[in-house]
Amino acid sequence: MKNVIVGTAGHIDHGKTTLIRALTGRNTDRLKQEQDRGISIELGFTFFDLPSGKRAGIIDVPGHEKFIKNMLAGVIGMDIVVLVVAADEGIMPQTTEHLDILNLLDIENGIIVLTKSDLVDDEWLELVKEDVLDNVKGTFLEDSPIIPVSSTKGAGVDDVIKTIDKLTDSIKERDITDTPRLPIDRVFTITGFGTVVTGTLVSGQFSEGDEVQVFPGNKVGRIRSIQVHEEDTTTAYAGQRVAINIAGLKKSEIDRGNIVAPIGSMEDTMMLDVKLKLLKNSQRIIENRTRVRIYLGTSEVLCRVVLLDKEHLTPGESCYAQLRLEDTIVAKRGDRFIMRFYSPMTTIGGGEILDSNPPKRKRFDNSAIEELKIKEKGSTEDIVEKIIKDKSKDFSSIKDISIYTVASKDKVAEIVNNLHENKKIITFELLNDIHVIHRDYYVDLSDRIKKELEKYHSKNPLKAGMLKEEVRSKFLNNIKSRLAEEFFDYLVKQDIIKQTNEVISLKKFKIEFTDKQEEIGKRIESIYMDSKFTTPKFDEIKGNLDYNDYDIEQVFNALIDLGILMRLKDDIILHKDVYLEGIDIIKKHINTNGDITLADARDILNTSRKYAVAYLEYLDQVKVTKRVEDKRILY
Repeated sequence: MKNVIVGTAGHIDHGKTTLIRALTGRNTDRLKQEQDRGISIELGFTFFDLPSGKRAGIIDVPGHEKFIKNMLAGVIGMDIVVLVVAADEGIMPQTTEHLDILNLLDIENGIIVLTKSDLVDDEWLELVKEDVLDNVKGTFLEDSPIIPVSSTKGAGVDDVIKTIDKLTDSIKERDITDTPRLPIDRVFTITGFGTVVTGTLVSGQFSEGDEVQVFPGNKVGRIRSIQVHEEDTTTAYAGQRVAINIAGLKKSEIDRGNIVAPIGSMEDTMMLDVKLKLLKNSQRIIENRTRVRIYLGTSEVLCRVVLLDKEHLTPGESCYAQLRLEDTIVAKRGDRFIMRFYSPMTTIGGGEILDSNPPKRKRFDNSAIEELKIKEKGSTEDIVEKIIKDKSKDFSSIKDISIYTVASKDKVAEIVNNLHENKKIITFELLNDIHVIHRDYYVDLSDRIKKELEKYHSKNPLKAGMLKEEVRSKFLNNIKSRLAEEFFDYLVKQDIIKQTNEVISLKKFKIEFTDKQEEIGKRIESIYMDSKFTTPKFDEIKGNLDYNDYDIEQVFNALIDLGILMRLKDDIILHKDVYLEGIDIIKKHINTNGDITLADARDILNTSRKYAVAYLEYLDQVKVTKRVEDKRILY
């Protein structure tokens, strides 16, 4: 069933609460102070059933200018707004401010109700209608129905209900598969139950038993129970007014303005990139670093406005800006906000969040402005691609992107799959998550690695390549080593590099000896072949060769890198052919006798105990043999 939230707006004492009582039979003024004074101070909540069978939640907002903060906390999540204008007074200051706020928040559906119509004659009523129509021109209410009502006598109330019911048919279904978010507009305790929070569930769904986090901060709890429209339920869906009993958290740990969401699904921020619009009737201009208040969801926070593409913002203009906040909040791209002047507190504008976790921006930076244009007008896939591009050096995971966008992991995974199929990104699977980089970043990074290897090969023509750890440290030091390994494997598959043990080189590189070096290499190989399993130390080899020590060392190290000579341990080195020959000898002995001892190995290899120990331990390491007590068997 489609879930609907109806809200009121309008000047103080224009009959919003009385109208709701006529629609629902309930009084939303719950505080004694409100009932005594006859004005709404806090938000009021109730519900009513429409003729079609839909149940609509209804929010009553205060009309007094002193309580505009409370009004703003109630507007979040409204599907239909009932703008209330008293027929005996007409448009008043708070009517205009409320209408400005609703426009800035991009509310799409509404009706206009002329209350107290029984107190005026028909001619006056027509004048008020004309005045209202003039004031709503250019707003979302421009073509909305105007219904005269007497809430005390019941006249016109049924027309209001039928009109609201008809409007619900055109309301978009909310996405219940998205990441659930509940901006908190009230928190209290109930004896025997504990902490309860209320709000409008703006996306996703919550169920009993869900582990949740209260943002900003690291306050974690569990949903013990849920109520929707004063009835217990096991699951709440986007578009419903919800009361959640949270186990594990105290009332003192939660404030209005916090958001309940799944653990780790959002990220605290103290900066927001926004598209900002100043009201046409604003009495203020915005200069760079003007201090203002912003209202986002149910939160209020002070900030400085850094104008990114204008020197100053005048009434009716729009611009890109970065809000530098004075306290942490959480947000999602696409969220709408209201801006009020610091003092006196008047509504001056508002806008849309383009990036909820941006880097610090410089003013008049063309690349940053182009990026924000994409984030303003691009599709969700464009935005995800841009995020991947911006954060490629971190090899962000689907989970990371889900946090950046506050979109469900399933939705992000679908977009990532599309981008991969269109060859815009490259993916790496690790630990049950997919990590991604943009193809542009891959081209740049692989080019830089290739140039580094070319430079290394030029300086070290007799070395097989650079140590992989050295390359990782230089180019991939901000990601986990296992992820770096995946990237190197990808470069191998793309025939860009090759790996030999822990050394990497360009795919086409090979060590090429000069005639002199070739001669030295053959002499060194001959010595190791002849000495079999009891090889001399390198210093002894240098003493027996009539060549420059530097040349001998260069060729010797090249033979090691090429795998022609194998270092088993420290200065114990064998020729590869001798090493392989030894494996055949050891295997034959074990196949015949069932196992081999250290003494057996020493004797059949015709070597010393020192070399036999090193050789057997190396075979254990490469899993040719396995030690069982003081013997070896085949692995």
